[in-house]
Amino acid sequence: MIELNNNNKVPLVFTISDRCKTCYTCIRECPAKAISMQNGQANVIPERCIACGNCVKVCTRDAKSFYNEQTEVLELLASAKNVIACLAPSFPAEFKEIEDYKVVVGMIRSLGFQKVVEVSFGADLVAEKYKELIQNETEKKYISSDCPAIVGYITKYHPHLTDNLAPVVSPVMAIVRVIKELYGHDSRVVFIGPCIAKKNESDSPDNVLTFRELRRMFHIKKISAENITPSDFDPPHGGRGSIFPVNRGLLNTVQIQENLIQGNIIVAEGRVNFKDAITEFENGLINDHHLELLCCDGCIMGPGMFTEGKKFENQAYVTRYVRQKLENLNWKEWQNYMERFKTLDLSRKFSPDDSRVKMPTKEEIESIYILMGKTDERDRLDCHACGYESCEEHAIAVLRGLAEIDMCLPYTLEQLKNLVNELNFKNTKLESMQQALKQSEKLAHLGQLSAGIAHELNNPLGVVIMYANILLDELDEQNPYYNDIKLIGEQAERCKKIVGGLLNFARKNKVAFANVDIHEFIQSCVRSVVIPENINVKIKNFLTIHDFNIDKEQMTQAITNIIKNAVEAMPDGGDLSIVLSNNNNEVEIKISDTGTGIAPEHMDKLFTPFFTTKPLGKGTGLGLPTTYGIVKMHKGRIDIESNYDKTKGPTGTSFIVTLPLNKNLEQ
Repeated sequence: MIELNNNNKVPLVFTISDRCKTCYTCIRECPAKAISMQNGQANVIPERCIACGNCVKVCTRDAKSFYNEQTEVLELLASAKNVIACLAPSFPAEFKEIEDYKVVVGMIRSLGFQKVVEVSFGADLVAEKYKELIQNETEKKYISSDCPAIVGYITKYHPHLTDNLAPVVSPVMAIVRVIKELYGHDSRVVFIGPCIAKKNESDSPDNVLTFRELRRMFHIKKISAENITPSDFDPPHGGRGSIFPVNRGLLNTVQIQENLIQGNIIVAEGRVNFKDAITEFENGLINDHHLELLCCDGCIMGPGMFTEGKKFENQAYVTRYVRQKLENLNWKEWQNYMERFKTLDLSRKFSPDDSRVKMPTKEEIESIYILMGKTDERDRLDCHACGYESCEEHAIAVLRGLAEIDMCLPYTLEQLKNLVNELNFKNTKLESMQQALKQSEKLAHLGQLSAGIAHELNNPLGVVIMYANILLDELDEQNPYYNDIKLIGEQAERCKKIVGGLLNFARKNKVAFANVDIHEFIQSCVRSVVIPENINVKIKNFLTIHDFNIDKEQMTQAITNIIKNAVEAMPDGGDLSIVLSNNNNEVEIKISDTGTGIAPEHMDKLFTPFFTTKPLGKGTGLGLPTTYGIVKMHKGRIDIESNYDKTKGPTGTSFIVTLPLNKNLEQ
């Protein structure tokens, strides 16, 4: 943690919430799993963070940032006299566009620094200490301690290996001690390099700037390669320590040949490799080797780099600079400084900072698997989409409150699939209801029209029937006009019945409610219809309430109309099924046949007066409209399910009559 002047602790690495878009990349790249996902936000957990900066590097939306010290350094330069910059040896990889390193030094000096010193001399001193440890014949094996992120990871997550950390300061800490001895203990030191974790290193410089921050300071002060005077580093100058930031830099600095057969040093870098090396060292697989570990792919790929570049490209720039440097180095002067600071105390101690949490039980992990639908081991794909290496790691993170279940991509896709299916079902149901509503509205308008027509026709029809009967009474049956007058009366009566059907459709008749046993009522309706022997009738009674108030006469007409239509739809025989059921609010009468079905283009016309699919003279087209009117008078509804296409399954039609279960129902 960085300590501010007001003694309040602020996180070194943090999330900018409005930029975070739930991609889980930072979780995947965090070796310490120090990021928790809550409500779609990936938040850094300061006490678990090792400040490696991987999350900062990989976040393309810049949602991860780190504590910025450029303002503090500018204020320091303005207020203090003896401010010294120490520059990391990875700078050639950052300033690729500048061929002469003296230009970079001149730009830094132009910011107001009194001196600019190479960290690589500190690396030279540290390398000698490592050489002594490596060549020591004791059985104890060491882990390099020059990378603060590695130190943080071991002390937090492998605290029992803390004693294996090399008791040697990092090159930065070494050069700070050199500067204090050489230029005065009142000197203020600012480290400039590619590392964020250096901001959190104990006994570190007064301030730490990344190359990103240095670039911004150049921009603020309008400093460029064209408007400065190039200058060289201030002594002491570094030697082979300049190669420290690249792969196997420590080995190259101490000039130890890496022998794969006889050597006892293992080099690992990068978030995956260094963790594997520590685990194998811990398990005793390689505990007879020293470990040289870097959290990044070399310091030349640190998260504080502004100019990213490629790994081997960056390495080439550094090695090219080192080669030129060593060719022109005053080796005698370098040796004198090495002798001068040979006895400088470069020792360091480490303390465990155990941040491990208790592992959950197998049963607890299984409970999370069940929630994610991973009951079978084959469902645990370890696809890494959630940011964790395995389904087990994800489940453990969920139990620890660091992750959410819906981070699992297969689980989320399955949930999405179920949601889509549910939406499709609801959309289909909504579409059906909208169609029914349109049909109901159309029938309502038609009902109003029918009621008007029926009202206008009733009076003249009554007059025609009355006078026809008067004439019949006055004529003898032998009169040649008798049969004509009789035909007029009969046809007028027929017209009156049609008008009556229109009135029923228009719901203008009154309902005479009476208590009826529905099961017995349906049996009575079936008996009133002539059913051929080749049709099998089944009545299934699932009623829990049998007594119900309806207009028996009118409802008999409605139900028998449906049964007759079902019988006529099965000229070659079939099954007629009537299912009775109810809930607390409704009673349902479902009448199904195995007939030919209803063509889709006829479905929305079934309740329209005078529409019929029967041959001429076989029906008026008022049966179903009358049934519709009677059901509506009972404040119920009729739904139809039908299959006309044999390729889609058995054909047939079901009429579902649903009536409200209300013993006190009034018209």
